[in-house]
Amino acid sequence: MTTATDDLAALAHLTTATRIGDLPEAVVSKARHHLLDTLGAALAGAGSAETTALLRMLTATEPTAGPGAEASVWGTGLALSPRGAALVNGVSAHALELDDAGGCDHSGAVVVPAALAAVTAASAPVSGADLLTAVVVGYDVARRVLEACGGYWPHNEEGWHSTGTCGPFGAAAAAAAVLRLDPDRTAHALALAGSFSGGIWAFVHDGAMSKRLHAGRAAEAGVTAALLAAHGVTGPAQVFADVWGGFLRTFAPTSAEPAALTAGLGREWRISRCSLKPYASCRSTHSAVDAVGAVLGVHSLSADDVAGIHVRLNPAVHSMCGGTDVATLAAAQLSLPYAVAARVALGGAGLDAYGEENRRSPRVRSVLERIVLEVDPAMDADTEPVVTVTTRTGATYEQQVADPLGSATNPLDGPAVRAKFDGLAARALPPEQAEAVADAVQRIEGLADARTLVTLLGRQNRR
Repeated sequence: MTTATDDLAALAHLTTATRIGDLPEAVVSKARHHLLDTLGAALAGAGSAETTALLRMLTATEPTAGPGAEASVWGTGLALSPRGAALVNGVSAHALELDDAGGCDHSGAVVVPAALAAVTAASAPVSGADLLTAVVVGYDVARRVLEACGGYWPHNEEGWHSTGTCGPFGAAAAAAAVLRLDPDRTAHALALAGSFSGGIWAFVHDGAMSKRLHAGRAAEAGVTAALLAAHGVTGPAQVFADVWGGFLRTFAPTSAEPAALTAGLGREWRISRCSLKPYASCRSTHSAVDAVGAVLGVHSLSADDVAGIHVRLNPAVHSMCGGTDVATLAAAQLSLPYAVAARVALGGAGLDAYGEENRRSPRVRSVLERIVLEVDPAMDADTEPVVTVTTRTGATYEQQVADPLGSATNPLDGPAVRAKFDGLAARALPPEQAEAVADAVQRIEGLADARTLVTLLGRQNRR
């Protein structure tokens, strides 16, 4: 029987001992996809309202030049301290709701900014292979902590946003791996991360910007924890123990499953469970978007042919994504009805569909008014919605998509991942620079120094 201290030591050992050769090729390939996808989301998000406001605050208080400011703020030409860059890049990656899901939940926006920030803080060059390994380990630890909380829905239904609560552990693992901390100091970094956890779901009621901050704060927390541990600061050895103040007792008092921390450790890589987003909305809306799209496609229907859309969905998704407030981008991206209406009225639910002009469009509003949601208490939280489209001729078509596009069981292929990156990166970088970033990720295992990627992300040549 293992103890909570054993669990912490096991996670620290995984973090320090894993090498690229220990990972199956499928995991390495998927990690490349998630790395590129996160960078694309962050480059597009660099111009978001959240990132712009955050940079105004940080540049007034942090150095933007000199030896302490060597970590690039992607797509801006600015540099901050590693901690500051992790914060900003994490916010950018999550700002447009295009980052991956299924990890802590949004592991890419947490782990990738932390890992690349740590590259600039490392005392020696970090190879691309070691960087990619650190990313895989970070995803693994972050997801395992969420599973130890009982999984996504139990933890989030308590009011915690898992990206902010579980993400710091993954970010700390990635940063510790990049910094080459020994097992003891890595354990302290992971333990310290527990004290930096936070993030509540209150944003869901008004589309507040705080949701985006959770990813950045988690990335920053992980880098801070690793740097503190590197300098001798200790964390609680009983962080995962069933004791007063322990992470699981505090954040998952009724749903904790501590065995999940180490189940299949080193054999089952949690990044394999993660999904990439083809749509600029909460992952819980994607199945409904695919379902209505399938009906329209199979039966050659246009928006004018649709008399009504009925969506039967589980209570958890309804409570999170059942709103119709589209006044702000954040609110619209958490609205399942809007995602469906955009697919019907605009032909897609990509980033452009969420622009203010489209959110105010009478055509989209007309479809939105034809959508009815029915909460089915018998459906569990993991059951995807059932969509029924009624046409103006009275015909009805029902569709349920169990494996939406981008999910781990219906993944985006390499060309689709690259196309998404190209479209997003073009919002911040000139074509030749975006091409160089993508090429660097594609050959990441061969990079002698991952600072090459950091430099490419930071240089901004637009006129």
